[in-house]
Amino acid sequence: MPLTVTDQITLADWELTEQFVRSSGPGGQNVNKVSTAVELRFEAARSPNLPEPVKNRLRRLAGRRWTKEGAVVIQVEETRSQARNREIARDRLAELILKATEKPKRRIKTKPTKGSVERRIKAKKERSEVKKLRGSSREY
Repeated sequence: MPLTVTDQITLADWELTEQFVRSSGPGGQNVNKVSTAVELRFEAARSPNLPEPVKNRLRRLAGRRWTKEGAVVIQVEETRSQARNREIARDRLAELILKATEKPKRRIKTKPTKGSVERRIKAKKERSEVKKLRGSSREY
């Protein structure tokens, strides 16, 4: 089933691949027998549904989860339920893509005011005097 991220972005079935593997950690016989951990793979680089700037931001946000082939791999083994892990993985992918759609605000460089520069220099001079008067009574 397709994954809807926003009104404009819906991921098709062919873009998502799910693989179920055995989970690690506590769980007894269930862990040894049932493949509950999910590995969700999203072919982000080949996706026609994502604009190029979103892909670039997604690459940066995904970090180590971004593969050389241009896919985002999300692994979840939080619960013992395969269905719940699958749900969590899809939610995390949607959250990551949603973050990538937000355009970062441009930083506007500002100059310190003349008054603040003067106050800073005055404070530094005062501090310098305090330190100069400390210590041994040597002549300067």
